[in-house]
Amino acid sequence: MTPHVVIAGRPNVGKSTLFNRLAGARIALVADTPGVTRDRKEAECVLAGTKVLLVDTAGLEEAAPDTLPGRMRASTSLAVEHADLVLFVFDARAGLLPEDHHFATWLRRTGKPVLVVANKAEGRGGAAAAMEAYELGLGEPCAISAEHNEGIYGLMTEIADRLPKPEEGEAEDGENLPLHLAIVGRPNAGKSTLMNYLLGEQRMITGPEPGLTRDAVSADFTGPDGKLYRIVDTAGLRKRARVDEGLEKMSTSSSIEALKKAEMVVLAVDAVNGVQEQDLHIARLVEREGRACVIALTKWDAVEDRGDARKAALDRISISLSQMKGITVVPLSAETGEGVAKLFPALRATYEKWNLRIPTSQLNRWFEAALERFPPPLVEGRRLKLRYITQIKARPPTFAVFGTRAEQTPETYQRYLVNSLREAFEMPGVPIRIYLRGTDNPYAD
Repeated sequence: MTPHVVIAGRPNVGKSTLFNRLAGARIALVADTPGVTRDRKEAECVLAGTKVLLVDTAGLEEAAPDTLPGRMRASTSLAVEHADLVLFVFDARAGLLPEDHHFATWLRRTGKPVLVVANKAEGRGGAAAAMEAYELGLGEPCAISAEHNEGIYGLMTEIADRLPKPEEGEAEDGENLPLHLAIVGRPNAGKSTLMNYLLGEQRMITGPEPGLTRDAVSADFTGPDGKLYRIVDTAGLRKRARVDEGLEKMSTSSSIEALKKAEMVVLAVDAVNGVQEQDLHIARLVEREGRACVIALTKWDAVEDRGDARKAALDRISISLSQMKGITVVPLSAETGEGVAKLFPALRATYEKWNLRIPTSQLNRWFEAALERFPPPLVEGRRLKLRYITQIKARPPTFAVFGTRAEQTPETYQRYLVNSLREAFEMPGVPIRIYLRGTDNPYAD
């Protein structure tokens, strides 16, 4: 099993900067504001030849359990419980504060191996300031500057030396690759609650406050169908006009980046409020990126008239999302677990359609029938001659139509072909791409 290395410490001591530096990528959001990180963020990386699961956590603060800082503290505590090594980070420039002493005592009591990291210890005075950490009673500190990449190689080597060595015979299973699944939606649509239910633990911080999730956070789990999934919870996407704070812009960018990397998308829609214009905007973004999608009507346990709510949602979707006609809608409640079991069969069915490859012979039999049923229109007084079609790729299903002046085919006729394709080969809710390729006329000159 991959050893867990957990980064912990007070807010704003540079934990996320160190996380990004060790992971070798800008994964966690970083800003000069305390408390940017709220949920645990994980990344697999290799440190000095040792593969580890790196975990970034929220800043440690003393607070009541029912408050947001209290819930963040509980999330960090859970990460420490599963740690093979804890990197306790403090700010060498600010020196040791009473809070550092308090949390160092707490870490000693957990019995977990701890490596003290003096961050922001750049320059000549940095190493001297780091020596102050001996009084914590956690051993020799490691002086680094995550921002300036000083001392990072030494830290990697120290981490690798302190971790248990992998047993002989352990091999990577390269065949059972996880299906990448992103949960997107408006703020407070129940995305994090759904992720927690699927993982079977309080992985994400949840509460009545909208916008709790700031970063795209991923975790692996095995679904009830026995398949491996890598699920990503994302920050809520608001209308662009309302996104003004720099940190929220970073969160939005992180969510969109996670959507682009996903294979499947669950669009969480608050069933109590119904399908809003912003939900439709997010769905169109998913379609534009060519991702397979299933809509989850969340908070279903709080809906009073379920028949009317479901009908209103389906009507709005069918009218406003014609490019994703027939998309699967699953009403569920992550609080009670009602309907969640129906989500995975819907995901797998949509995923298979997204991967569908149609033999060229079948495609062209359909194509001939489609042209006969509704011939191409005249363009500038001349009829288009569409000759044949072939599938270029799957994920999403993408086709090329060849013929004389094919590139002049009107949008309305292209939509007809897409809808006819979707109906003939049973691809509801899957984005379909059609490219038009004109053939040269040898007598044009």
